[in-house]
Parts: sequence; C-alpha cells; structure tokens
Amino acid sequence: MFALLQGDEVKAFLTGKGVEAEQLDTAKFKISEQMQTFLEQGGQIFICGSCLKLRQSEISTTCPVSTLQDLYTLIKEADKVLCF
Repeated sequence: MFALLQGDEVKAFLTGKGVEAEQLDTAKFKISEQMQTFLEQGGQIFICGSCLKLRQSEISTTCPVSTLQDLYTLIKEADKVLCF
C-alpha cells in the first residue's frame, strides 16, 4: 500500500499458500479487506492457477487466475522484484 500511495505501480503474483489469502481472515487480520483496498488503490493481484488447482481451492472473485507465462511477463517487465 505504501508504494501505491507514493505513486508506484505495484503488482503481486500469489503462489503456494498465498493463493488461499482471501480465506485466511481472522479477527485481527482482515486480509480480504486489505486485498480489496490494495486493488481499489490501483494495485494488481494475480493468482497462480496451478497452485489453486493443487490446493483444490476456489477461484478468486477479485483476482484473475494466471499462468507461469503471466508471472514471467511480470518479472521481465518489472524494475524491481520482491519475493516473500
């Protein structure tokens, strides 16, 4: 969010357990609300389709299901890449 508020373009590609982020809300951490705010501020979130399939998870209602080709393109076009 900070980077978006500074005027930067921010894109996130969720893999592994990250694809379940929308279902991980707790009383203390409202992850789905934070994701929605991020999107409303101009951020983009992509979700790995292979990871969704492996986890037999539901398709995201707010983020497009994406491929490794999409991830490659994001990385290739990015000035900076952060991994968590």
